Amino acid sequence: MDLHLRDKVAVVTGASKGIGLATARTLHTEGAFVVAASRRSTPELDELVGDRLAHVAVDLTTPDGPARAVGRAEQLFGGLDILVNNAGGPPPGAVLPRFSFNDLDDTDWQAMLEFNLMATVRAVRAAIPLMLARRGGGSIVNISSTLAHVPSGMNVDYGVAKAGIGNLTQALSEEFGPQGIRVNTVSPGPVRTPWWTEEGGAADVIAAASGTDRDSILGGGAAEMMRLTTGRLIEPQEIADAIVLLCSPRSASTTGTDVLVDAGLRKTV
Repeated sequence: MDLHLRDKVAVVTGASKGIGLATARTLHTEGAFVVAASRRSTPELDELVGDRLAHVAVDLTTPDGPARAVGRAEQLFGGLDILVNNAGGPPPGAVLPRFSFNDLDDTDWQAMLEFNLMATVRAVRAAIPLMLARRGGGSIVNISSTLAHVPSGMNVDYGVAKAGIGNLTQALSEEFGPQGIRVNTVSPGPVRTPWWTEEGGAADVIAAASGTDRDSILGGGAAEMMRLTTGRLIEPQEIADAIVLLCSPRSASTTGTDVLVDAGLRKTV
């Protein structure tokens, strides 16, 4: 199926690995021009860099970082059609999961909100004028989490930040939808990203807390704990596919919605 993304200009934040890398790669494969924004590159992202994909090294937690990433799209490719706000998860230096509200102080909350909510706010603020200047408007996809739907004492600051993303998405959709800008959310469940798999990551933390080992957690233990219907963690490409479809003009009447890709984690209607 042709997604009609040829020569569209996209910015993807948090694009060096995981969901962001899969999304940048898919948009690139579909013929879009892509600015991949992250603190640093990776060998996998470096393989994609060329005339139609550029990496911009930027700290998205800083007040001007998101605008710098968006500005590169205009400098390199003449404008902006698509913004994927994927950057999020543990702020620099934080290790998740954290198991209780009482584990968090003001510094933890501020860092989580800066990375997972304010970076999105700032990127959108920079993107909207560029999108309004393009014929046909644009598409913004904000990445949330099932924790925005299923509140928990585990990672409560992350869940609160991602719940804010859902509210922001709907507000933006209402205001800018009549001007041609569609805004949607994708809420992943647990995805097999470096957040889980890197040494000291979620698999190791959960294994230590549950008295097992990381291979057991990644091999099905985490899915069993979370009662995932599919019995496994989600692959990044599965999230990227949902994101890119929302980016496409094929989704021209989809706006203000939240697409769950959660392996059956959410059990309620």
